[in-house]
Formats: sequence, structure tokens, C-alpha cells
Amino acid sequence: MAVLKTKYMGIELKNPIIIGASNLSDNIEDAVKIEDAGAAAIVYKSLFEEQIELEKLQISEQIEEYSERHAEMINIFPGIKNIGPQEHLFKLKKLRQALKIPLIASINAVSKGNWIDFAKKIEGTGVDGIELNFYSVPSDINKTGTDIEKVHVDILKSIKKSISIPCSVKLSFFYSNALNVICSLDKAGADGFVLFNKLFQPEIDVENVKYEYPHTHTCEHESKLPMRWTGLAFGNIDADICSSTGIYTGKDVIKMILSGATCTQSVSAIYRYGANHITSMLNEINSWMDKNGFKEISDFKGKLSKKNVKDPYFYERAQYIDILLKNETIIKKDFMR
Repeated sequence: MAVLKTKYMGIELKNPIIIGASNLSDNIEDAVKIEDAGAAAIVYKSLFEEQIELEKLQISEQIEEYSERHAEMINIFPGIKNIGPQEHLFKLKKLRQALKIPLIASINAVSKGNWIDFAKKIEGTGVDGIELNFYSVPSDINKTGTDIEKVHVDILKSIKKSISIPCSVKLSFFYSNALNVICSLDKAGADGFVLFNKLFQPEIDVENVKYEYPHTHTCEHESKLPMRWTGLAFGNIDADICSSTGIYTGKDVIKMILSGATCTQSVSAIYRYGANHITSMLNEINSWMDKNGFKEISDFKGKLSKKNVKDPYFYERAQYIDILLKNETIIKKDFMR
């Protein structure tokens, strides 16, 4: 039987399958089912600064609705200064106590002060690490890519100085040079990278002429994007790589490790097939490793990364024409069938 142990951000994992940030672990009972099914670690759902600020605004409006109707009513309601991440932190601490496998927190903040404050408070819950969700929707036409990247680097450096547990950075792929950004954050102290975060995309309902907020899962074919950048980054950075997006099967996990990943994150597959699907994925990895004579994950990690493949352009091709020309004979045969 193959040994599936690996290490991510210095955290010992029994296998390379992590369940990513989502409501799958929102309650302890579901999280324990995921643990029992074989998950190596869980990333708890994100702490969103924007959500906290919205809740503060809504409560403030409710408090002040009647505050000046009568003089006697002024100041009888509590203030909102204590409203914040307390409930999230409480749940996180309870979950940490209930699980045997590593638990990683997730932060999605806006202001630098809250990034640092949230990280400090989360460390106090006893989690094993923190995942920082860095992204930017560049709606300001005057803001350059360099401006955005500098902010990310500065926040990461400040957080690393403030806490002692490891930090990973979960990135989107919306950068002019994602590899350069990864290398910059690696030098700034990132312990790991999650490639990539599938961001919300707006939708318009043409029948009712209104906007809507769809909840979409990833598809299997989307795993090709993180595989490319995992293969390009491997060997160029010190941090570990956790490949995410479109991880549905054990074969998907194997592909990511071959390209250079230490581990993977999966969410949509578990929503679709349930917690027991984790066991099926692990069985598939075990069978493949036994079949190919690999005893440990390290035996094939990065074996097909850019650093190790014979074709130096495998990860760099972006146009079909190169591939079509290279395989013209095969394509013609398939077409004539």
C-alpha cells in the first residue's frame, strides 16, 4: 500500500486532499463526516470583512430607527462597537477542538488593519494555519497592476510579523504575470500558495431584466488552469503549492502532484457527490501509485513540471496552432474516420 503522507506549510498531512473553504464545514457534524471520509485537512469558511461591515450597518440602522422619537429613548440601545468576528471565532475554536486533522482558517479582508487584526484573533483559536484570500477587481482605471501587487506584498509581510502560525496565499489568476506575483509573495514570506480562487462572476437575468448572484460550482476541465501554473511555479519558489479549482477525481490530484503540487483542495466535487467521494479519490490515488511503483508522494511530485519535462514549451503554449501543426497527421486521421 502506497504512503500518501505529505507536508504543506510545515503541517503534516496524511494525504494530499484538503477540503477548501466553504459551508461544507459550517457545522461540526458535517466536518467530522468529512474527516471520517479521509480528508487530510479542512479550510474553514472565510471570515469576510465586508460581511461584518454590512451587518454593523444593518444593526446600526435598526438601533437608530426609534432613537430620537422620544427623549427618553435616546441611548437605551447597546452600541455596535462590540459587533465583529466573535461568532466566527467562536465556531472556529469549537471546530478546532472537535477535529483531529489540521484546521486552516481563511480571511477575506479589505483594510490592512483588519487583515492584521483578524489574523491575530484567528491565531488565538488554535488553528494550524491561515489562508489569505488576495484578489482585486480593478474597477479604478488609474490603478496599475503594480499598485495592487504592492498592497498584497505589504499586507503579507505585516501579517507574518504579527503571528507565528503559517500563512498561505490564495490567488486569482487575474494578473498580467501571475508567476511574478507568486515569486514576489514567496519572497515576502508566504508559506504556501493556493492556485486558484474561482471568483464570483455577475450574471444578468434577461427575462426579468435584473442582475442576480449565481452560485456556480467548478467543472472538471477547469483543473487545466491551476495545473499549468503549478507546473510553471514548481522549482522557482520555496513555498508549497496547493492546486485548486476543478479537482474532482483522484486522477486530478495525481496530475497536480505530477506538475508540482504538494496537495490539492476540493469543494465542488464534495458538494456534488458527498463526503464519501473523498474515500473514492484516495482509493484511486493508491491504486495508481501501486500500479506505477510509486511508494510515496515525493516519488512523483514535480515529475512533469516545467523544470523536469523534455518539452520546454509544454506549459508555455497558449495558441492551438502550435499543437495543430505538431499533430497534423493524427488530426487528419481522426477527421477522416
